[in-house]
Amino acid sequence: AKRLLDSGKTDSILDAAEAVGISRSSFYKYKDDIMPFHDAGRGKTINVMLSMDDEPGLLSNVLNKIAKAKANILTIHQSIPIGGIASITLGIEILPDSMELAKLIGDIENLNGVHYLKILGRE
Repeated sequence: AKRLLDSGKTDSILDAAEAVGISRSSFYKYKDDIMPFHDAGRGKTINVMLSMDDEPGLLSNVLNKIAKAKANILTIHQSIPIGGIASITLGIEILPDSMELAKLIGDIENLNGVHYLKILGRE
């Protein structure tokens, strides 16, 4: 409902509450307590996809680079490796005191066994 109001898609709280199926009183009761995940976060979130060799310890090396950059891992998804190549998708929170994003990406890309890294999205 808050997003509808903020975007101007609805003109009143009543219209926004009805559009999402809640009562106006529920909106007022919880309006300051419920936020989308990215609004409550401390930094910006990026999603990256990596293609890398399926070798023991390589994913750990990638995660260590992220930790040393003072960034947080939010999600990790690894598909079953095919032909010795693993595809990994990571959700990473970049905090204000994190290493510069371009340097972090470069450090990960330069690891032996990492074939490529692609930024899928940013918030």
